[in-house]
Amino acid sequence: MRKLYVIVLPVLAMLLYGHGTARAADNGNWSVYPAASELGGRPYFYLSADPGTTLTDQVTVTNKTAAPLTFRLYAADAYNTERDGGFAVRTRGEKQRGVGAWARPQRERVTVPANSSVTVPYTLTVPDGAEPGDHPGALVALDERIGAATGPVAVGIQQAVGARVYLRVGGPTVAALSVEDVRFIHDQPLVPGTGESSALISYTLYNRGNVTLNPKVALKAEGLFGRDLLSRDLKKVPSELLPRQKIRLTERWSGAPQLEWGEVKLTASARDVRESAGVSFFALPWLVALLLVGAAAGAGVWVRVHRRRARVTGGA
Repeated sequence: MRKLYVIVLPVLAMLLYGHGTARAADNGNWSVYPAASELGGRPYFYLSADPGTTLTDQVTVTNKTAAPLTFRLYAADAYNTERDGGFAVRTRGEKQRGVGAWARPQRERVTVPANSSVTVPYTLTVPDGAEPGDHPGALVALDERIGAATGPVAVGIQQAVGARVYLRVGGPTVAALSVEDVRFIHDQPLVPGTGESSALISYTLYNRGNVTLNPKVALKAEGLFGRDLLSRDLKKVPSELLPRQKIRLTERWSGAPQLEWGEVKLTASARDVRESAGVSFFALPWLVALLLVGAAAGAGVWVRVHRRRARVTGGA
């Protein structure tokens, strides 16, 4: 039987560490970090440049295994993942518009001896027409070997590790954040009081500006006559929302009311920016809804029958 090989490039190992943690990006076999800063100093590349200028720096790749490893070095743009808003970078085959297009390592391939490190210079040239603001990315060391896999459909894995690059291009900066497309989906038992009611609240968080934001989101629900039903600060919010990125997030409301008419409001804030959006909801138990529909249908039938009788009586 022929096997179908699928190459999967996972989210890079450098994404495992939060912003500001002074550790090299590491997957256990190799690490990538700004030169001379594995144990301290710069955890990532923090760069500033005006349009039309060129920067030079160095990246270090450390091989922690007992055999030589060869890597493809390249620069890539960063983005927020759709799944959870995590920091991720584009693959070599994707279109690069920022750091991925502007940074060039001096060597595209590098072989690192066992238990050793190699430092490679690179240049980053910001074009004259570059948009001001933040341009996040990474310098990536990709192991081009495809990991062995078995089964009728073999999934080969390529591993990559990268050091984040936080580049700010000189010029006006704008912080802008919005909450969009708030939705409320109610899940409740058929018979009131026989189970727990819950609701799934979904929304889009959109960084409309040109700087990276560290957003916070607060959820508030009010019932009829402004009664407070829920108030909480949401935890499943990415620590960094990159410029011009939007992500879809959800929040589960356990114990949502089974009979209520109210509004859910989400308020996002970051760096002197505060925006809100909401959606109204009407909670009605399924059994009550069915009874009301049945009553309405019965009333409609009674009206039609009564009118028909009236016409027959009048014609006689």
